[in-house]
Amino acid sequence: MPEKLPTRQLGRNGPEVPALGLGMMGLSAYYGTIDDDETRFKFLDRAYELGATLWDTADVYGDSEELIGKWFKRTGKRDEIFLVTKFGNVVPKEELTSGDGIAAMKARTIDSTPEYCLEACELSLKKLGVDYIDLYYAHRIDGVTPIEKTMEALVKLK
Repeated sequence: MPEKLPTRQLGRNGPEVPALGLGMMGLSAYYGTIDDDETRFKFLDRAYELGATLWDTADVYGDSEELIGKWFKRTGKRDEIFLVTKFGNVVPKEELTSGDGIAAMKARTIDSTPEYCLEACELSLKKLGVDYIDLYYAHRIDGVTPIEKTMEALVKLK
């Protein structure tokens, strides 16, 4: 059983979640050489032991979603993690895996269309190897798609 971090209610009627989330951006992309899976699993194991059970990732964070999916499979702890992932940043795969965060951000485009929202969610579910995501939201808004359309797509996912 993990340690217990202070919690907060998410929104007006949402669940109690840890007040501190564990951001996964640097675990799989953007900040240089990426460690092997076993090293990163040790990091996730220790984070879990210390009570870090709100995990924040995104489809644009390298192989982060796949890695978390593997961790869930090997530990069986999916139900103990409040899983957050996002969509909206679109970065070419070769830039995602280069370890060069500046080049990746220069190559990105933003897409918050309903079609991309639904497509990205389906792909995230597959990469994570899960049936549900606790919190899914737009990482960025493209400024072209009416926000109401993006929100309608998010409501469909509920």
